[in-house]
Amino acid sequence: MAKSNPFTFIQQVRSEAAKVTWPTRKETAVTTVMVFVMVVLASIFFLLADQLMSWGIGLLLGVGG
Repeated sequence: MAKSNPFTFIQQVRSEAAKVTWPTRKETAVTTVMVFVMVVLASIFFLLADQLMSWGIGLLLGVGG
């Protein structure tokens, strides 16, 4: 690996950082809300799947009443 001048390295880092496209406040808010909605939907799905499997295993083993 070639060694480079620290000053050159800092210039390259600043140049690359300038190319980053940052999301707007609205995009960040919308994405955050979408994540929370998906978390709630996934939680409900896994709760129902767990309850269904628990009921099925209980029925299969004769434990459920």
